[in-house]
Amino acid sequence: MTDTVQPIDQLIDNGLLPTQADLPEDFDPLAEGILMSHQKEWLEDRSPLKIAEKCRRSGFTFAEALDNTITAATARGEGGSNVFYIGDTKDKGREFIGYCAHFARVVAGQMASIEEFLFDDLKEDGSTNQISAFRITFASGYRIVALSSRPENIRGLQGIVVIDEAAFHKDVGEVIDAAQALTIWGGKIRVISTHNGILNPFNDLVIRTVAGKTKWTHHRITFDEVIENGLYERYCLMVPDPQPFDEWYATIREGYTDESRMREELDAIPRDAEGSALARVQVEACTDRAVPVLRLAKQKSFIEAPEDARRREVDDWLREHVAPVILERIDINKRTAIGADIARKGHGTSIIVSQIGAGLKRECAFVIELRNLPFDQLRQVLWFIFDRAGRRWSASIDASGLGMETAEAARVKYGTRVTEVMLNNAWYRENGAKIVTSIEDQTMTLPADDDIVSDICALAWIGGLVKIPEGHETTGQDGGKRHADAAIAGMLMEHAAGIEPAKITEIATAGARAPEAEGYAAAEGDTMQPVKVGAGWANTVPSGIDFSGFGEG
Repeated sequence: MTDTVQPIDQLIDNGLLPTQADLPEDFDPLAEGILMSHQKEWLEDRSPLKIAEKCRRSGFTFAEALDNTITAATARGEGGSNVFYIGDTKDKGREFIGYCAHFARVVAGQMASIEEFLFDDLKEDGSTNQISAFRITFASGYRIVALSSRPENIRGLQGIVVIDEAAFHKDVGEVIDAAQALTIWGGKIRVISTHNGILNPFNDLVIRTVAGKTKWTHHRITFDEVIENGLYERYCLMVPDPQPFDEWYATIREGYTDESRMREELDAIPRDAEGSALARVQVEACTDRAVPVLRLAKQKSFIEAPEDARRREVDDWLREHVAPVILERIDINKRTAIGADIARKGHGTSIIVSQIGAGLKRECAFVIELRNLPFDQLRQVLWFIFDRAGRRWSASIDASGLGMETAEAARVKYGTRVTEVMLNNAWYRENGAKIVTSIEDQTMTLPADDDIVSDICALAWIGGLVKIPEGHETTGQDGGKRHADAAIAGMLMEHAAGIEPAKITEIATAGARAPEAEGYAAAEGDTMQPVKVGAGWANTVPSGIDFSGFGEG
């Protein structure tokens, strides 16, 4: 961990937030109104495993020190126990033991002296390592020990183990895993921490606990919630010359130059992984299970089939699976934005079709993903979508590399409705962050699909630009390689959403078309993800109108 100067630490130094050193000699933590509601709830939770996801200076450690003092002062056979406090710094251990010493005098009626000593940590190989520690010994015979660093063999500790600011410990995942072994002998674990990034094992523990996948109980508090519970009033009691509330609050909030750090420390929202543009939780908040994802993958040998056979097979798939979804989910009176990331081999082609709804929200209608389709068939799929997308649509197509031919052909056929996009730094600088803003503001919907969510999560800040890290590659659920294909398609869709579609001044028709084919089966070797559509599509009467002749004035 890299030490950084935290704004709250500066506020403490300036007397704007109290610490253990500010406690008056007659301070009684059990007096009416001293403990805030979230502190009481923490103490009332007697679970062997509990976790506090918190803002800084929330008072959880204060409450834990009070509980630990009472426990250590309790006689054997009546619930007493040793307590081991493991902070992320030596200063944290000194502060914690100072709280306990004060509580021992005021609450337990015992004169507690603090001694610093070397704690013998027994390693698994039988050797010992000496760790600097602070200790209070009670008349009960139990001790509270504050260790200045993580013991190597934490499994050897018996009693209550408090892991404070767990997210800032080195190898925190190992610490938590090892501490859980204590429960075999009746021990208890308390994990208390602010966040230190979304990929931190502490955040993983929080996520799994909230999802009901662990035996831990979960507590969470933000700075504003602590204020609602009475933090400011307690600050005024502890500080000789307190600031007015608005000034005090603004000083704390505005003391951060990094907004993500402020959200992490005060609002209990973990920062994204280093370089990551979006947290997975933000992306998942924009998903909609109703959005269909249609996938078509052909064998590599598909290109060797006769051209007519290739076209017929793809047309059958489009009419059976894509046409009903378009009819169900595309409102021709709304603007439609289409983003297409084109790939021929290796990675897949991803096409995201969204409509612009109320409040300019990008409402995903459907996503198509294609693998191993020749360029002719890629165009066939795109033209099928364009010809049925209504009167007001715009499309942005990746014209970099293999996408150049398809993007150019689309521009020639459909004119200014199509934008050929060269994915270079100049384009990323102007457009890259737009999808991030839409997701942060939840003005975009996406399908609830793990591959697509993972693609979006791959977006990262690189040299001040939002883009896909060079060399990024994952394996999709179908076993094929992905280069965050849906993320690029999403960025292109967002780009298309900002373009006003060309107005149609003339309508032409090439005549009647053949009725919609029904009952086509997948060709051998194909892999598809069928989509369930509304009842009644099988009996829909085709219009007989060919929309492919729409032209522009």
